[in-house]
This record gives sequence, C-alpha cells and structure tokens, in this order.
Amino acid sequence: MLKVSEITAGYGRTVILQDISLRVGRGEVVTIIGSNGAGKTTLLRAISGLVKPTAGSIEFDGQRIDRLPPDEIVGAGLIMVPEARQLFPVMSVRDNVLMGGYHPKVRTGMAQRFDEVLDIFPRVRERLDQMAGSLSGGEQQMVAIARGLMAKPKLLMLDEPSLGLAPIIVQQMFDVIDRICKSGTTVLLVEQKAFHALKIADRAYVIENGQIALENTGIGLLSDPHIKTAYLGI
Repeated sequence: MLKVSEITAGYGRTVILQDISLRVGRGEVVTIIGSNGAGKTTLLRAISGLVKPTAGSIEFDGQRIDRLPPDEIVGAGLIMVPEARQLFPVMSVRDNVLMGGYHPKVRTGMAQRFDEVLDIFPRVRERLDQMAGSLSGGEQQMVAIARGLMAKPKLLMLDEPSLGLAPIIVQQMFDVIDRICKSGTTVLLVEQKAFHALKIADRAYVIENGQIALENTGIGLLSDPHIKTAYLGI
C-alpha cells in the first residue's frame, strides 16, 4: 500500500533522512522506533507532503505522491495523527472530531461515520460538549485519533500516540490501535515505547541517525539483543 524508496529529506540545508526505504502492506501494523532526533517525525511529514524529499520517491496505493500537496494526499486516504495531538483547545470535542471529516472526498455519510468512530471511543462520546482543552492527555489523544478516523483513512499514521500518558492509559491506547487495525485500517505507528509498539506490529523498522538500521517482524525485533539493550532497557 505504501512504498518509500530511497528518500532524502530535511529542513533547508539540514539533512535529516538519508536513503530511507520502507513498505507497508495492506492490513498491516508497521512500527517505526528510534531515539529522539532520529528522524521518525520527519519521515511521517515527508510521507504526508509537509516536507518535500530532495531525492527518492513515495508511492501510495499505486500512485506517486511525493510531488502532491498535503490536501491531495489526505484525499487519497493517507491520514496522519500528529505528535502532541494539536487539537483546537477552545472548540468542543464534537467540533474537533468533526473537523476530520470535511475533506470533499469524505463528507458523504459523515453522521454515520461519526457514530462509528464514537463506538470505538466511548469516553469521547461522554465528553462531546466539553472544550477539548479541558480534557486529560489521554482523552485528548483519543479525540485526535477519532478526528483522524473521520477522514476515512486507508492508512492511518500515528506519531507518538502514547507521549506524556500515564502507564495505564498507554495500554488502553495500544488496545485501541490494535482494534483499529483489526477493523480493516492499515496503521503506520511511530513510537518510543518500543515494547508496546513492537508487540502489536506485524513488521517494524528502527531508524538511527536518519537511516534504517534494522528491519524485522515485531516479535523478531523484541528478541533482538541490540533492541533489548538500546530500547527495552534489558
């Protein structure tokens, strides 16, 4: 479904990613792990069209997208839930969630989809009339993912969904991600909590210094000695 081929990207003269290649198959959960500053978020921004690669190519669902503007990439069904949630704090939870469904290609059936999304997030349903800024961190993350699902993603990219969450909420978050994938949505997950992320991954990549250092199944990387030492603290 997604094929990233030898892309190089960065900001101005600063190169962050060098010759990165990866693939995501339909129906997979693919996890990307790596330390802070390794290039994980830049990779998602490049796939989303927010950062333009200076070399290489990106294909999604059989179409080359690295030359498309972000709104056309969204219209193709590739959706990113950004790091730190980026909600509208003085808008209601209801309006924040509905904001995800206003692209012209996904407006049809929005009311039904709204109900389907809230079935995944009962806590969000309970908070619809509150201001988004008044919610806890975990609740805000649920709203952000719900907003992403309103865009009818074929592939949902999640950037550090567990960032700043309490341990018990982290487990709930990964349970939700697993449920989303089992419902038919392909997931590309960037995450620092390596144990949780690799446990639900079909396949996974490790980015170090802007390059792919390792690739394996999620279970395979969990048993890798380097991963145990560097990312799992074992």
